[in-house]
Amino acid sequence: AENEALKSQIAQMQEDNRLADSISRENDRLRDLLELKDANPDYELVDGYIIARSSTDWTNSFTVDRGTIHGIKEGMVAITANGEVVGLVTEAGSNYCTVKSILDSSLEISATIAASGYSGMVQGAYTSEISGHLRMNYLPSSAIIRNRDQVVTAGSTVYPRNLILGYVVDAGMGDTGVAKYAIIEPAADIAHLEQVFILTQ
Repeated sequence: AENEALKSQIAQMQEDNRLADSISRENDRLRDLLELKDANPDYELVDGYIIARSSTDWTNSFTVDRGTIHGIKEGMVAITANGEVVGLVTEAGSNYCTVKSILDSSLEISATIAASGYSGMVQGAYTSEISGHLRMNYLPSSAIIRNRDQVVTAGSTVYPRNLILGYVVDAGMGDTGVAKYAIIEPAADIAHLEQVFILTQ
């Protein structure tokens, strides 16, 4: 009987810890949302949780528990609480949406190296040697590219300006010898994300 009581106490403590963790994560979520809105008062955001993932050599996407009833539409941008680009909504149901992540090779994003102003196009890297990274193409052959340079969105009808894409980790000359490319480590930790914020306005 004493053993059973002890087991019951331990089980209750574990449950209390799980509840405390859940409340702590929820508090973190609300604080992140508040800070993001304070920093960007012109943004309208809907937050959601990732409920499923899909990944192959060529595609990388996930399902979020928010949809059209929450104001989500195709073509909206998903970001982290720190304003890092996660991806683009490609499908929206009533209470879910599919977000194609920036690692997906089919997404192309107009971008700028923040420190130098060099512009190019960023897309998911589809070669196995640099999987999990992005590639920034069409940089001028004379561009001086430094490790850890921050790369941000250049601004378009889809992506607002100055959202963080990632940081340069390598660079080289393209096959034609006319333009350089840079390899970028995404700022958002795509593989371990639990939550995203979708820009509805």
